[in-house]
Amino acid sequence: MAATLSPVRTGFTPSVPQTFEDLGISQSLILDLLLRRLLLEGFSTLQQLGQTLKVSSPILNIVFQHMRSQQLVEVKGMVGNDYHFTLSQAGKMLASERFQITQYAGAAPVSLKDYHNATKSQSAQVKIDRKALRSAFSDLVVTDQLLDQLGPALVSQNSIFIYGPTGNGKTCIAERMLRVYQDAILLPYAVEVDNQIISLYDPVVHQKLDAEDYDIDPRWVLCRRPCIVVGGELIPSMLELRLDESSGIYAAPLQMKANNGIFIVDDFGRQLMSPRDLLNRWIVPLDRRVDYLMLRYGVKFQIPFELMVVFSTNLEPSDLADEAFLRRIHNKIFIDAVDDKAFDQIFHRVLASSNMPYEPDSAEYLRKLCLREGRTELRACYPADICNILTSIGKYEGRPPYMTKSELERASALYFAKG
Repeated sequence: MAATLSPVRTGFTPSVPQTFEDLGISQSLILDLLLRRLLLEGFSTLQQLGQTLKVSSPILNIVFQHMRSQQLVEVKGMVGNDYHFTLSQAGKMLASERFQITQYAGAAPVSLKDYHNATKSQSAQVKIDRKALRSAFSDLVVTDQLLDQLGPALVSQNSIFIYGPTGNGKTCIAERMLRVYQDAILLPYAVEVDNQIISLYDPVVHQKLDAEDYDIDPRWVLCRRPCIVVGGELIPSMLELRLDESSGIYAAPLQMKANNGIFIVDDFGRQLMSPRDLLNRWIVPLDRRVDYLMLRYGVKFQIPFELMVVFSTNLEPSDLADEAFLRRIHNKIFIDAVDDKAFDQIFHRVLASSNMPYEPDSAEYLRKLCLREGRTELRACYPADICNILTSIGKYEGRPPYMTKSELERASALYFAKG
């Protein structure tokens, strides 16, 4: 479903800071950023530095004049009305010292307080009904009953526990929940805590939108609401601040990157991190919508936990979590095996997308194959998986794939393990 995104959330529109009081971070921090940036670039201008560090000219000019008075820079000329300058020998020595502490030389960070306020003011407000939800899930075969469970859960923005037998679309449903959001958010490139830099914006997980607004503080980047999916690779360190020893820069944990969006724990119960450890780590954040992180030297601080966590599993909920934790997950949605009608709908959608020739009674015959040898449930994944095998058989034999009873027998023999 195509979403029309507003330029920014009406609850948060930060103007371009013109003073250090508005900027929210110290002059010494901006000085360090300028020193490191100049050390990397060699020569620069105030305009170029402003574009890189995302700081306004009045603020940069204050720091630049301080650097001149301390003989940290040497002006080499003018570019229009702008200075063209480099670091002096004393400036290079100081910059090298600062570079040993941290190598961060990107966009100026925002304060932790400003990050708190921004995240809270951009909390998702979902307004959706069955018709709109069906449109969001239009590429899946879902029943009205399931939509009527998903709808209230998404409106509440509380955590969701999706469970049921494997192969019936739990992950597909979870990933499509992002479609209900019709707006964009602003998130900072980085956050400052106790003069330490935490890098937050991650182009791997954050989808930046091309929308220039010169009235908005450039330290904030306009993005779609994030959706982070983790599976069996999840380990405890991913949920904590990670300090890169070589650069001195902290990387934000996954839940911080997912703020104002969705965090999906896929195949819950099969992570390298045990369910008990994960549940103990998040029992307070899920209940109070705040999390606690710690810098390497012991300073502990609070961040918002303003996200919707979706747990997806084919294991029994009672085997994964105790009653105290399950109580904090208000929405529990069971995704059952599909019936004949839904199976045939999925089958014909798969064939339509693959353009594979087939015999008229192929859907019925595939159903019978799927229920042979003691199997009792039809699963939503079977049609696509069998079609993929038929495609591979065709490639192997150097011909276009097609679906006949004998080909279905051959594909199902490859697909299903002997009981």
